Amino acid sequence: MRTITDRPEDAYMKSVRERMDITAAYREVGTYRGAAEICRTTHKTVRRVVEAAERGEAPPRSHNYDSVAELVDEKVRVTKGRISAKRLLPLAKAAGYEGSGRNFRRLVAAAKAAWHDEHHRGRRPGVWAPGDVLLFDWGEIGPLCVFCAVLAWSRVRFVAFSDNLGAEATLTCIAECLEAIGGVPRKLLTDRMGCLKGGVVAGLVIPTPDYVAFARHYGFEPDFCLGEDPESKGLVENLVGYVKSDLMIPEGLEVTDLARANAKAARWMAEVNAAVHSEISAVPAVRLETERGLLSPLPSLRARIGTIVVRKVNRLSCVRFGSARYSVPTRYIGRQVEVRVADDVVSIVLLGEVIATHLLVPPGEDSVLDAHYGGPRPAPRRAVRPKTASEKAFCSLGPVAETFITRAAAAGITTLKTDLEELASLRAAHGDAVVVAALAWIHRPTPLSVGTTR
Repeated sequence: MRTITDRPEDAYMKSVRERMDITAAYREVGTYRGAAEICRTTHKTVRRVVEAAERGEAPPRSHNYDSVAELVDEKVRVTKGRISAKRLLPLAKAAGYEGSGRNFRRLVAAAKAAWHDEHHRGRRPGVWAPGDVLLFDWGEIGPLCVFCAVLAWSRVRFVAFSDNLGAEATLTCIAECLEAIGGVPRKLLTDRMGCLKGGVVAGLVIPTPDYVAFARHYGFEPDFCLGEDPESKGLVENLVGYVKSDLMIPEGLEVTDLARANAKAARWMAEVNAAVHSEISAVPAVRLETERGLLSPLPSLRARIGTIVVRKVNRLSCVRFGSARYSVPTRYIGRQVEVRVADDVVSIVLLGEVIATHLLVPPGEDSVLDAHYGGPRPAPRRAVRPKTASEKAFCSLGPVAETFITRAAAAGITTLKTDLEELASLRAAHGDAVVVAALAWIHRPTPLSVGTTR
C-alpha cells in the first residue's frame, strides 16, 4: 500500500513514462497532432515534450495536485464521471491540496475524460426501414419557431414555421407533413415535448388524450425518446441546425410575416429534397416514390385540432369571424362550417373540405368574392312599376313609354302625373301609333347625346 511519502516519487515516474510515451508516439507518426490523439493530450503538449527531449531536459518532478490525484480518481469513479470540480475542491483542500482552483479543475477534467473514455457505452448506427419512422422536432430563433420532420428511410425533409410551440401548432404541422409526403408511416418519434406529454410513469411517456386521438385518426403509433437521449433522433436534430443556418438566418425570416416564411420554406424543401443526399447517395424525392407505396393511406378528412370555431352561413352567404365578414358560395347558405386561420389566411371548411379561402382582414371589413355569387355584382336597376289606371294605360304603349317616364322623372318633371292624363287624351284622339312615334322622336339621339360637348 502506498504512503503519502511515496506519492511524489510515483508521480514523478508516471510523468517520465508519459513523456516517453509521447516521444515514442511522435517518432511513430511524425506529427504533433497525430501523437496528441494517440496519447489523449494536446498538440502543444506534444511539441513541448518533444522539444524538451531534444534539448535533453528532464521532466518536472511533480505537480501540486499529485497528493489528491487518487482521491479525485476515486470520486469520479464512484459518481460515474458526474461530480464537479467545485464540489470536489473542499475535499481536496481537507486532504492537503494547496494549489489554485484552476489547476484543480484541470485535474478533475482530465480524470473525468479518462473515465468516460474507458466507460463509453458505444452506439450503433440507425438502420431505418421504408415506411417505418417519421422523426419531428421544434427549433427556435427568437420568437420564430420552426417545425422540422424527416422521413427516416427516404430522408425527405419537411419544414413549417409558427409563432408558438403549442399542441395545436404541433398537430397542425404534423397533419401538413403527412399530407405533403402523401401517406402515414407506422411510427412518429419525437422527444418528450411538454405539449404532447401527459405524464411519465416508470420512465415511459404517457401522451396527452388529444395526441392519442390524433394518432388514432391517422393510424400511427406515437413514440418518445428516452430521457437525455437526443442521439436517437439525430436525423431531425441535424435538420433543425441545417434549417437555422441555411434558411432562417440567411433569409432574415421574421415571426411578423409567417406567410413569407412558409413560402420560403416551401421553395427550400423543393430544393433540398431534389438534391442528392450525402449520406444515402440518393435523391430523397425519388426515394419517396418508392417509400410511399409502403405508407398507410391518409384518412379522407383531416383531424379536428384544437378549439374549433363554428359559424352558420347567413342569408348573405357570409360568415363572421373576428368582427369581419367572409363570403362562401351561395349553395352553403344555412350550413354550419368551420373557420380556421393560419398564416393570415382564413379557410372555411365543411366536412373536411375547404370551400372558401380569404386573406385575413381587419375588424369591420368585408372579404367578398364575386365567384361565390355567380359573377360580379350587377348595377342597381330601378324598374318602372305602374300602379294607377292611367300609369298602366300609358305603359301599355311599350318600352318607349317606360323610357319617357324614367327620363321625365330624372329631369324633375313634377307635373308628370297630370301629363300622363293629357297624353291619354291625345292617344284617344290620334291613336297609339302617332303617340308612340312622337315619344320616339322626343328621345331620338342627338349629337350631344353621343359624346359631343359644347
